Amino acid sequence: MKISRHSKILEIISRCDVETQEELSALLVKEGYPVTQATVSRDIRELKLTKVSLSNGRQKYAVITQAQKDLSKYIRIFQDGFRSMDMAQNILVIKTVSGMAMAVAAALDAMDYHEIVGSIAGDDTIMCAVRSVEDTKELMRRLGRIIEES
Repeated sequence: MKISRHSKILEIISRCDVETQEELSALLVKEGYPVTQATVSRDIRELKLTKVSLSNGRQKYAVITQAQKDLSKYIRIFQDGFRSMDMAQNILVIKTVSGMAMAVAAALDAMDYHEIVGSIAGDDTIMCAVRSVEDTKELMRRLGRIIEES
């Protein structure tokens, strides 16, 4: 039951912005996992979940892996190499500084955006296959926020 519950918690926080233990408890109950606040608190500790800041100033639970702890270098590579982006249906085309497409594509891979199915990089252009048109628009918004921070 615990392994199943942990799996469900990871699924829930990957698709929802869960801000509190109470919210997570309610979502688990809705999914058929009767839990107490103490159980959820213990699960959060065992799964090593942490709260991360969202762009709107709120926070949500997330799993932080070792690779995700130092995203700053990948964000910096993305910011330094980025020139522009556009979309064609569910294809995101990113233009980069000449010679930087491979590095920027590798940075995008490391940032692990679930919307990106795969990408191909040339000298100064990256083509990312994205799951849907809506995901492409959302990904462009998220990447745009990263660029605005530079």
